[in-house]
Amino acid sequence: MFRWIAGIVGFAFAAAVLVAFGSDLRTYFKAPPEATAEHEFHREHKELKLASDGPFGQFDKQQLQRGFQVYKEVCSGCHSLTRVAFRDLHQLGYEEAEVKAIANQWQVEVPSVNPDTGEPATRKAVPADHFPSPYANETAARAANNNALPPDLSLMAKAREGGAAYVYSILTGYQNQPAELLEKFPAAKTAQGLHYNPYFANLNLAMPPPLTSEGQVTYAPGNPKPTVDQMARDVSAFLVWTAEPNLQGRHKSGWPVVIFLIIATLLGFLSYREIWAQAKRKVPSKGPSAPASKAKRTRTSKKAGVTG
Repeated sequence: MFRWIAGIVGFAFAAAVLVAFGSDLRTYFKAPPEATAEHEFHREHKELKLASDGPFGQFDKQQLQRGFQVYKEVCSGCHSLTRVAFRDLHQLGYEEAEVKAIANQWQVEVPSVNPDTGEPATRKAVPADHFPSPYANETAARAANNNALPPDLSLMAKAREGGAAYVYSILTGYQNQPAELLEKFPAAKTAQGLHYNPYFANLNLAMPPPLTSEGQVTYAPGNPKPTVDQMARDVSAFLVWTAEPNLQGRHKSGWPVVIFLIIATLLGFLSYREIWAQAKRKVPSKGPSAPASKAKRTRTSKKAGVTG
């Protein structure tokens, strides 16, 4: 009895789901959703090739240093890098004295406590400190940015689809709204305080263009010309490193593991061919497949006049 009740309930539930699905499907085709500006004018990220791409990728330390310089002089005024410590800069090729100088001269001091009074205070950073946030808290950050909260950039290259290519596209994608968009979607006009960027999900960013002109950051001699495109590439590469500082180590350890698995698989297959493939199948002495059982079935069939 219980099985019958459970079956009826399950059938009723499945029928209700099918009816709801059919109703929604009918509504979709009868009155399809209206097109939006975001759907029609949003663009996929641009192509970006970096030295760290692919299974054999290696970081270009010179480019990472340029990217860090762009972050320091352009991005650090608004965006934090709280998951990275100053001492991690050793991986970019900076000497210990250089790291200490960078930490000591950082434009934002590290929150601390006055040992004499116990009151909140600040101090100069040391290599063991993480990069301090440019704002005391979220409220201060929103107040300084028209109520928009600048995201932390530590994991940005992993947090967004496209990774470094997404960052590069955003930095180089600012433009005026197309006339076609305004004609088709007048209500989608970029509001005051926002900036049109087709590579952003809703087309409008609160962040103004951070890279605006060639030479905004002065590179050391021997480096490429600091064009907007080059600076965007460099800081994008730097953010790949902040998100994956152990990328090269993973590549180095990953390939031996892959090679080991391939060899182990090959040896296992050869062992199978050598040991098991030649083993003959033993016919059970009892059961339908046993010779005695087959003979008995044959005799019985003959007596019954069954042939074939």
